[in-house]
Amino acid sequence: RASQTSDPLEMAGILAWFWNERFWLPHNVTWADLKNTDESTFPQAEDLYLACPLAFCMFMIRLVFERFIARPCALGLKIQANGPQKAQPNAILEKVFTAITKHPDEKRLEGLSKQLDWDVRTIQRWFRQRRNQEKPSTLARFCESMWRFTFYLYIFTYGVRFLKKSPWLWNTRECWYNYPYQPLTVDLHYYYILELSFYLSLLFSQFTDIRRKDFLLMFLHHVATISLITFSYVNNMARVGTLVMCLHDAADILLEAAKMANYGKCQRLCNVLFVMFALVFISSRLGVYPVWILNTTVFESWEIVGPYPSWWVFNVLLVLLQALHTFWSYLIVRIACRAISRGKVSSTLHCSKLTFESSVANYLNMKMYLQAVSQKRQTVLAKLELPHFIETTFVHRNIVVFSKSYGFFLCVSI
Repeated sequence: RASQTSDPLEMAGILAWFWNERFWLPHNVTWADLKNTDESTFPQAEDLYLACPLAFCMFMIRLVFERFIARPCALGLKIQANGPQKAQPNAILEKVFTAITKHPDEKRLEGLSKQLDWDVRTIQRWFRQRRNQEKPSTLARFCESMWRFTFYLYIFTYGVRFLKKSPWLWNTRECWYNYPYQPLTVDLHYYYILELSFYLSLLFSQFTDIRRKDFLLMFLHHVATISLITFSYVNNMARVGTLVMCLHDAADILLEAAKMANYGKCQRLCNVLFVMFALVFISSRLGVYPVWILNTTVFESWEIVGPYPSWWVFNVLLVLLQALHTFWSYLIVRIACRAISRGKVSSTLHCSKLTFESSVANYLNMKMYLQAVSQKRQTVLAKLELPHFIETTFVHRNIVVFSKSYGFFLCVSI
């Protein structure tokens, strides 16, 4: 009985420590001051419980959306439903793949070649096919991107319509006037719960979707996003929280649209959307975010409300988010520069000995012809190290190069 009595007391002590008013609230403010009344409603921590069943409902809506809307759209764009070619079953190679390494070195390849009486090239192909098996198909990627695009477009549109009627969009100091006694409106509550439910559904779906290389990174991203949304809601920093959410959703729309265009092999549209995404991302995350958001959370709130423990935590999280923005912007610029440099390199290449019409029909004819090429020449070709977007073949004494990305032919005599 004594232990049964102590357990609730210990739990009550832990909860009292966690919800310490001196941490969460400004000086001279208590949780009792923020209880809901007939005259006004304030954010309550228990409001967020609603996000869990809504996240499950959103996950089910996603399955229906991908099956009956996104999939037909993908098939209409001629996106193949079948995934990558599966590797033939082999217990020895499977054991090496799962228990030792997915990228065997040359020494291990030679050992496996002797053990299985397979040539090294065949074993390399097996490991490549086995690695590709774990990747989702292009159809699955398209459906996922279309679902995210649809949600981001909806929530961004809703956020803009909601914020344009809100005074703190035009004057960020309104985020802090009368804080924390700012009433919770129905629109603001809906906006927060919907965003939180969506990211919770993404967190859940990671464990049911095909496991990807960036599983841990995306898991941490979703946890950080959920933490920021929850944190800002509990201590009623919801006004500035709506600005942060709306600002971040803007670039995500263009990113998912660019990915959809890429999966649908609409290269020009993909390029245009990626440029638009890069411009919106960099301008919003490196320009608007620090000048507009961080300025009000750090300086204006200090002037109007003053600092307190959870204020410091919230601003540290926002500054860390800015550091991530800087890193991601660097990656985007690097990708863009690399794509531009590849384009410039391709324009300097010229054709000698043979010329080809830049049409898919000619390329397919070349592929059919290559089936008769000798094994020796194919082995020599396999030793050439070329970028992943270049495909090469042997024709007589010439190497024919076809660029999948830029659509040019090149012939070099050897």
